[in-house]
Amino acid sequence: MEELIDIAEKLKLLGDKTRLTMLTLLKDREWCVCEFVDIFDMSQPAISQHLRKLKSQGIVNEDRRGQWVYYSLNVEDKPYIKTVLDEMPSSQSILSALNKEINCVCE
Repeated sequence: MEELIDIAEKLKLLGDKTRLTMLTLLKDREWCVCEFVDIFDMSQPAISQHLRKLKSQGIVNEDRRGQWVYYSLNVEDKPYIKTVLDEMPSSQSILSALNKEINCVCE
């Protein structure tokens, strides 16, 4: 029963469009917070809050490099999330739909 509750909590996070889109983009590569700020037209604290929730459930990994924080997907041990993400549109189609090009100033 405990495992079922844990899985439900993780899947609940995918019910948010922003977080689901973030995870879908993370399928292809790691992303910097600043890139997500640009893509979603949201404040850095708002983006960080979404990522903090995903990190707290072990769905993403965080890697600090200087003043920037990069996130990567961590779902190899969560096949139920991997299956959902496998059915999502490609990163390129998402970026095209949002009319976004990535111009990261993180480097």
